[in-house]
Amino acid sequence: VATMKFVISFFLVFSSTCFAFQVPKQQQKNVVNRRKLLQGIISSTTTAIVAIQQQQQPAWSVEKDFSKLIGGGGSLPRSGGLANKVRRVTTVMDELQRDLMQERWDLVQAYPAVLRSYVPLFTTFTDSAYPSQEPKDTGLRVALRYEVGRLFASVERLDQATRRQALNEAFVAYSDMSLHFDRYLHVGGLYTYYDAVVSLEPYYKDIPDTDLVFADPKKDPALVRDLVVVIKGPDKGKTGIVIGIYPDKASNCVVKFDKYKGMREIRELPRAWVAKRVGEQDPDEVFLIPRKQPREMKT
Repeated sequence: VATMKFVISFFLVFSSTCFAFQVPKQQQKNVVNRRKLLQGIISSTTTAIVAIQQQQQPAWSVEKDFSKLIGGGGSLPRSGGLANKVRRVTTVMDELQRDLMQERWDLVQAYPAVLRSYVPLFTTFTDSAYPSQEPKDTGLRVALRYEVGRLFASVERLDQATRRQALNEAFVAYSDMSLHFDRYLHVGGLYTYYDAVVSLEPYYKDIPDTDLVFADPKKDPALVRDLVVVIKGPDKGKTGIVIGIYPDKASNCVVKFDKYKGMREIRELPRAWVAKRVGEQDPDEVFLIPRKQPREMKT
């Protein structure tokens, strides 16, 4: 556009100069006026062209808006070999939860090595999913590498807690692992679904809390292993299990929601928002997973 504008302007100046030598002086004033009018038309046309070009980027705009909504990678749910291999780590995490909550230290001690074997997989996916040097891809690679770093720092803490059979420390380490792995899935566009609902609270505004069956979180707060329901906040009504309580901020706990479309989302929530479910309940689904020999990474 800039080049086109320069060429046209040069042509106008050159033409006006030629007219100045050929047109009588009494007519030069009219020529100048016509030149100004034509320059104004060209300027307006150039501005319109630039505006149209700026609007002709629907793919980038849609992708950018989608990334804001999911709080992550800015792409539709990924599929294929690498993506499915990363998702399969959720099965390892489920089995680890089962063995840890049943205090099978003989089995838990094998998981840190199994999880470390997935480092090349995370690295390959991060670099191949967002390979370009554009600011968007660069930022997403940094975010994914950060979550992987925090994930494996938590794996080290789990390893140390397992050696000492320190149950509460192991629960906290597992909670951090789950949180960072869940964020990796979100940022990497690896969730199998997109939920446009920002908050569930409006759906419960006409339902009194007395109609919801749960224990008073002040009198009987939920502990690790308890099946719970969220009674306040944007996740109100969702059910899950408490997988960790932070000792340095005892007012917060980590909840692993029940499976939805193949995924179990992880949330750190105030304990006042989480209440124990009462009555007869089915066990958390991880306790229904058949126990196998220590897993090895599938390639």
